[in-house]
Amino acid sequence: MHQSLIDRQIEPLSLSPFQRIILTTDGTVTEILEAYLLEKIQLVKLSEKLVKITKPIPALDLDIDTQVIERKILLQGKISLNNFIYAESIIVPERLEPKLKSKLVKSQEPMGRLWLEHKLEIFKEIIDSAIETAEDLSDFFNIARKDKMLSRTYRVFSNKKPIIMITEKFPESYFRKKM
Repeated sequence: MHQSLIDRQIEPLSLSPFQRIILTTDGTVTEILEAYLLEKIQLVKLSEKLVKITKPIPALDLDIDTQVIERKILLQGKISLNNFIYAESIIVPERLEPKLKSKLVKSQEPMGRLWLEHKLEIFKEIIDSAIETAEDLSDFFNIARKDKMLSRTYRVFSNKKPIIMITEKFPESYFRKKM
């Protein structure tokens, strides 16, 4: 079983095979969702802002006052308009190629598609998995605030430097069987 799940007290055998795939893959989640759901996935930007961090982020090798892009999005079915994944990203803009950085800010494309389009050589490292209550995210998924969400956090490296940290979350009740 994947160590990141066991370390975070997530019982892998309680998950469906597809939930385990989402939580442990180093592939592009958008493409995986489309294959599973037989539906195109679109990105819905909830927020995106340039901020200076107020505490170090060791996972990205960042010190206080470094500028980052904080981005919050939903991956949503293009036809059903169902929200399937909520994601928060911390992006280090100074470590991105200018064209990719511009497209990231201006487009409505998921990051995985942009990496492919720009032929960005990347390595992903899962650094955390968690189970937590939905709280404020419940509205996006039409679930109760007390319902559980599964998540994974991973770092994306390019040129041997961490460029992005992403946390993806979805309701524990999702992907148990074909939706």
